[in-house]
Amino acid sequence: MPAKVTKALAEPVEWRIGEVAKLTGVTTRTLRYWEELGLLQPSSYRASGERLYSPTDVARVTRIRNLQELLGFSLAEVRTVLNAGDVDVLDRVRSELKTEDLSPSRHRELLDEGIAANDQLLERLEETLSRIQAFRDERVAAGVRLREARHELDIPES
Repeated sequence: MPAKVTKALAEPVEWRIGEVAKLTGVTTRTLRYWEELGLLQPSSYRASGERLYSPTDVARVTRIRNLQELLGFSLAEVRTVLNAGDVDVLDRVRSELKTEDLSPSRHRELLDEGIAANDQLLERLEETLSRIQAFRDERVAAGVRLREARHELDIPES
């Protein structure tokens, strides 16, 4: 997560859409579009209808951007990852772990939930990376074949 986002998330505050856009490096139009698609939901609205985003919402924006930019996911693939529930479970667990009056047994339950959700997310990530690696291997093999064919054209005929 970018340092400015991490620092801003440490402050318990809500941000307006323009502030979130600037903080995360996406446009306000993108945030509204993601809301239309159901990828992002502001935590609250002012009476005027202005969207307000929590630190969890900002983390979700960063997560969506990372899935798109780092892994090359389409918005449909992002939706699949986010709708699988693991990310939401992790967000809920993270939020609940911040409460001060947790019993040790509830603390363990939350950690177990977080571990299970994270393991499922990692499993899906591994599958995706495996598919990306297979595609890369295909492209490397195609490049080798193309170069061999090109090289054969350079060999003078006897």
